[in-house]
This record gives sequence, structure tokens and C-alpha cells, in this order.
Amino acid sequence: MIRLLLSFLSILCLSTGYSQDIYSPDHIPVIKIKFEVSDWDNKLDSLKSRGNKERMAATVEIDGQVFEGVGVRYKGNSSYKNPKKHNKAKLPFNLKADYSHKKQSFPGGYETLKLSNVFMDPSFMREYLSYEIARKYMPAPLCNFAKVYVNDEYIGLFNNTQSVDEKLLEDSYGTSEETFFKCDPEWEDVKDTPAGCKESEFSSIYYVGDNPKCYEGWYELQSKEEKKGFADLINLSKILNQSPDKIESVLNVDMTLWMHAFNHVLVNLDSYTGRFSHNFYLYKTPDGLMTPMIWDMNISFGGFRLDGEKKGELTNQELQDFSLFTHFKNKNLKRPLITNVLANSFWRKIYIGHCRTILMENFSNGEYLKKAEEMQAFIRDEVKADPNRLYTFEDFERNLRSTTEIWNTEIIGIEELMKTRTENLLEHPIFKGKNPIMGEVNHKVADGKVTVTAMVKDAEMVWLMYRSSPKEPFKQVEMTNSAFIYSLTLPKPAGFQYYIIAEGDRLALCSPERASYVFYEVK
Repeated sequence: MIRLLLSFLSILCLSTGYSQDIYSPDHIPVIKIKFEVSDWDNKLDSLKSRGNKERMAATVEIDGQVFEGVGVRYKGNSSYKNPKKHNKAKLPFNLKADYSHKKQSFPGGYETLKLSNVFMDPSFMREYLSYEIARKYMPAPLCNFAKVYVNDEYIGLFNNTQSVDEKLLEDSYGTSEETFFKCDPEWEDVKDTPAGCKESEFSSIYYVGDNPKCYEGWYELQSKEEKKGFADLINLSKILNQSPDKIESVLNVDMTLWMHAFNHVLVNLDSYTGRFSHNFYLYKTPDGLMTPMIWDMNISFGGFRLDGEKKGELTNQELQDFSLFTHFKNKNLKRPLITNVLANSFWRKIYIGHCRTILMENFSNGEYLKKAEEMQAFIRDEVKADPNRLYTFEDFERNLRSTTEIWNTEIIGIEELMKTRTENLLEHPIFKGKNPIMGEVNHKVADGKVTVTAMVKDAEMVWLMYRSSPKEPFKQVEMTNSAFIYSLTLPKPAGFQYYIIAEGDRLALCSPERASYVFYEVK
């Protein structure tokens, strides 16, 4: 019998019982921050202006549970600076449980809470909905909403988003000890290009030299071993840019393809795909591969209009028509994670298949809109009662479906974007080729060997991807065809995990469709 498995993230998050309470979609936690000083906002502003992420100690109460000595600071770039410029009281917070007490954690074992002010999203849905979709295909944070008070004053309703930190890595990959980078420039730390370094293009993993100083400012090392961490980053950038035939030896290509598919389908341009090539993490997973993880979804779904190719902002129609191959051939823009990965025709077919899967599972069936409507109904009264909303309640009611103007900026409606976009994409010739038809997949074990069979029609080739454990990459081997039944027999190790790739003339489909994040296992 085949057992369908999610990767570590889903297994562990669903099995820990209490781990989702603070992020449960049907719960709005109440978070009360208590400072000993009344001018706490001025002091946090002062700390923020220094740019070194200093914190103030506070007592924090979460749903009645008290935590002493929590470190608090403001967070964000535009989400902090723009509301501050407009004299808004609703600024984003970062809360660290173990600031004063090293073993202290918030409910569920979380060390950090990130409370966002829903900047540039009148619908309140972009962050929540984006992560709901992303977690189907890759490790990504949990997200809901929280009511936030400071010194007994109600500040408002915030996005409550899980931090990409050691806990998420442990839940996703079983370890957090390896090389870990935040690929989001600390703008105040970015100086002139150091001597001997090529000019960088934000956090695009462009190779700029062998000196770690060439990368400082553009990449923030989160792991402990600085020398090893930068050596891993430099090795990745060098191979990605100079030896594309060896990319699989250092990069988790499939998770990279899922990230690109997600960003392009959802028109998430405040990402690697857009103008500033940022808002993702890199972690060296147990299989030895550098693996991207997405972050910061508040202006997903076309909320950010700069793609890096057009000089100005994209129009609504350009967002709706945004190409799945943006930057594919634009090597001058220095996006090697797109250009050099998608240059491989096989990986490009898998990428197209991933785009199709995201479209079919979330948009063509209207699932995204149903989920957004349910969550909007759940938080509607709280949004209406928010004393420091950045936008009007009418904006909230309108922006899920249609364009809303805020602060002289148009924010396209999520349905307005995705309804037309989905219809256009599914009519695109890239999806209209002779696509494989995937049928039943089975395996049998006998005499120390495992035989995998798959019923597939209209495929040019069918591949088995397999591994013995999460500590090694998936290997690729061609399956043998006999009357549309593809098969392969291999020695069975103690653990055997696999999925199928059926390659058509224009795209490739997987079984399970969410592979390699979801796969089969032979016990």
C-alpha cells in the first residue's frame, strides 16, 4: 500500500498538537505589550533609527499567559517608514521571547513573533492567503491575525506571521545547525562596492567575487559559523553563474522551481522575481543543498508593481498579463536563479507544470477566493473596530475584488487580478501542448527489491525520482515503458522515498503533483 507523505514541515507541525494554537486560522490571539515607560514609541523609534536591531524589554501577555523580559523592537523597511511618515500609530513589531530569559519561548515553542501592520494591503488578505497557498508546495510560515495592545491601549489588528527561524527549520528539515542566510539587504548597511568585487544586483546570488565582504550587506548570515556560511554562499553563486551544468550539486532545484512558480503565478514582485530581488532565505538542508524559502507576502498579488524590466510601474493589465518567463532571457538584469536554472529545458518543463498545478489547485477552482471570503468574514468586525487602520473600512470591503486607491497608489483587487490572469494563463499555448496524463502509481517489494509502476499516457519520457532518506538528494532515472505502464526495479534500502515525473512536449507533471515537497514512501 502506498503511503503519501508530506515533508518534515507538515508532519511535525500537524503532530505537535499545540504548535498551531497561536497561528490557528480560527483564532485571533490577544497580545498585550507592557513597557515600564510611557514614551515607549519614541524610544523604539530611536532604536530603529540606529539600525542595529536593539530592543527594549517588556512584559508580554498572550491570551492571558505572561512572559517577562521579552525583547521588543520595530521591524520592517517600507512598512515602518511610510506609516511613520504619515504619523500613523500602527507600526510593525518584532517580539523575542528569549531576550532576557534564554530558555523562554512563546506558546507552541516559538521564540519570535512578527506582527505586521498590513501595509499596502487594504484587503488584509495578501499575507494570509499567500502563505496558505505556499505551504502546499514548500516550507513556509504559518499566519493569522492578532489583536495588539501596548500599555493597555489598543493599537489594532495585525498580521501574526511565523518567523523564518530555527523552529521553522527544525520543523521543516529536522535541523537548524547548517548555513542559513536572510537574502534581504540591510539597506543602511549597503556601502559602495568593496575593492576587488563586482557590482552586486541586490540579493540575486550573482557571483561578485571570492571575498565574503563582497556579499556583506546584501546577505545577512543567520547561522553561527561565519567562515563556513560565506564559503557556502560563494560556492553557490560561483557554480550558479559559471558552471550551470553543476547546479544540482549545490542547489535544491525543485524548491527553487516551486518558488519561481509561486512568485510568477501570484505576481509576487516584492521577491526574487521583482525589482529588488529579495525577501527569501537560503538554508543548507540535510541533503547538502542550498534551499530557498519565501518570506514577506504583504504586497503579493500585484501589490508591488516593479518587475525590474519596465522603468515604471506595471499597469493593472500588465499585472494580469505578467509573463511566467519574466527575466528568463534577460541576463543583463542579473537574475541567475531564474535565467540559469530555467535555461535547462527539463527543469523549465517542470517549472511550467508547477505553475499549472498552482493554477489548478487554487485559482481555476475558485478556492483562493472562497478561503479569502471566509477569513474576511471572520475578521470583519475586528477590522471595523481597529482604531488605527492604515486604510478605511470601505477599502477593506472593496480591495479583495477590485482596485483601491490609497496614499495616491492603486492596489489592484485580488480577484480582479487573478480571475483574468487565470483565464489568460490557462489559454496560453504553453499549457496547450500534448500534456501527459498521469494514472495510478504503485510499488511492490520482493526479494529485497522495490518495483515502482506508473500508468502514464502521452509522455515523451517518464522518470523515477528516488532517495533513501532526507539526508540525500533525489536521484533521477528513466523508467521503462510497456503499453503505457512505466516500471523500474531497484534495490530497496531501509527507507525508500520517490515520486514520478512525466515529461510532455511543453511541460512535465509529477505524481504526487506537489512533489518533491510531497512524495511516496515504501515502508
